[in-house]
Amino acid sequence: MKKLLILLVVLLALGLAACAPAEQDETFELALITDIGTIDDKSFNQGAWEGLKQYAEEKNISYKYYQPTDKSTDAYVAAIDLAVENGAKVIVTPGFLFEPAIFKAQDMHPDVKFVLLDGFPQDGTYTEFRIEDNVYSVFYAEEQVGFLAGYAAVKDGFTNLGFMGGMAVPAVVRFGYGFVQGVNFAAAEMGVNVTLKYKYLGGFGPSADYQTEAATWFQGGVQVIFAAAGGAGNSVMAAAEANNGKVIGVDIDQKGESTTVITSALKGLGISVYDALADYYAGNFKGGESVSLGVEVDGVSLPNDFSRFTTFNKAAYDAIFAKLVANTDNIRTNIKKDTDVTSASELPVTNVTVEVIG
Repeated sequence: MKKLLILLVVLLALGLAACAPAEQDETFELALITDIGTIDDKSFNQGAWEGLKQYAEEKNISYKYYQPTDKSTDAYVAAIDLAVENGAKVIVTPGFLFEPAIFKAQDMHPDVKFVLLDGFPQDGTYTEFRIEDNVYSVFYAEEQVGFLAGYAAVKDGFTNLGFMGGMAVPAVVRFGYGFVQGVNFAAAEMGVNVTLKYKYLGGFGPSADYQTEAATWFQGGVQVIFAAAGGAGNSVMAAAEANNGKVIGVDIDQKGESTTVITSALKGLGISVYDALADYYAGNFKGGESVSLGVEVDGVSLPNDFSRFTTFNKAAYDAIFAKLVANTDNIRTNIKKDTDVTSASELPVTNVTVEVIG
């Protein structure tokens, strides 16, 4: 009798369990895959994440970011697969490193939309380039905002400048070339001659070696360094703090990182991600398109805060910005890009001596 009672209790428990509703796995409709870094890197990942987060919270849409296990195409694809498994409808991938991963993922997940920042899908060998209708590729006119940063620095009185790029990848090269040309344009207007050290560091992460080299530059007379180098920019800032130097930040407004940052070369990362998501939910996703966002659409700019400049001000900035937008005297279209010359030393300048290092 006792055994029968126990059996009945067990069967009843099993029956109740079978009738209980299955717990639903949590899903996340919007996703961002970082390029191994974090969403608070004060640079590219953070800028893109802020745009996604803002849209998702305004529209009450679930969202999540994924950090790959390493910096490889396989790891990026695995992170994308995980996001899709978790219900992602739109996935944002910030940076050219995602090009081979999106080349694969656009076929693997045809029902998922991808926003690829600073890149175009390619096979990993730069042999085959292909974009499908579920991918929107966004580039930025870094040469234009680099120009603005260089122009502002010289107009503020700096005559001994430096450029430290993370690596010689297209976006960083465009930043650097634009910076040199903006420096030259302002120097020519003012009738002065300036000097500029130019180097690619070889990486985008903080490094004691980068800090030491930046310190050497400052100690040697360089007054301001444009650090287009992601997290490595923090090493340049540390050197500036210890050597009474100044820094120009990159991608997002980095003034909060250090009192040495006088301005930053901004990409409209957040707004371009926000707009891409808005287009998707409005049924107007720009799949199959690749665009370059410049000053004409506020795709690049300097921050609207000039308090750390000595003489350069908003009126002066608005004037040069308007000239770029209007392409006065072909000022915008004359800015050389990464595809126009192979070295900063080849840029057509008249009032700046460029010393390319390394």
